[in-house]
Amino acid sequence: MFKLNIKISNTIDIPIYEQVKDEIIRLIMNGELMPGDALLSMRQLAKELGISIITTKRAYRDLEAAGYVHSVVGKGTYVSEQNAELQKERILNEIESHIEEMLKASYKINLPRTELDEMISMIEEDLK
Repeated sequence: MFKLNIKISNTIDIPIYEQVKDEIIRLIMNGELMPGDALLSMRQLAKELGISIITTKRAYRDLEAAGYVHSVVGKGTYVSEQNAELQKERILNEIESHIEEMLKASYKINLPRTELDEMISMIEEDLK
């Protein structure tokens, strides 16, 4: 177990548990967390991030349901062995779905592609 580099924000509209989940997925996908690595206990992570243990419990539950981690009763939560390509494919499908929804919304107001690209660039800058 080691300190996780998780960034959360109270100023965005994404629930804290989803931010925690997304950050752990990011750490797994970029190789900072490897299969077999132990995560902090729910209580330790909640304390480290200054959030409720219920919030960390929901994030861990969602991560386990998606196959990113597994729990061993009395031992802790560990990064699962997984096919990185399968996980990447899952995320790519999610991105495609979001892009489709974004395009449908932009078509409703006849938003030019250049303005859509500019919006994406501005949001990307804010995320960095």
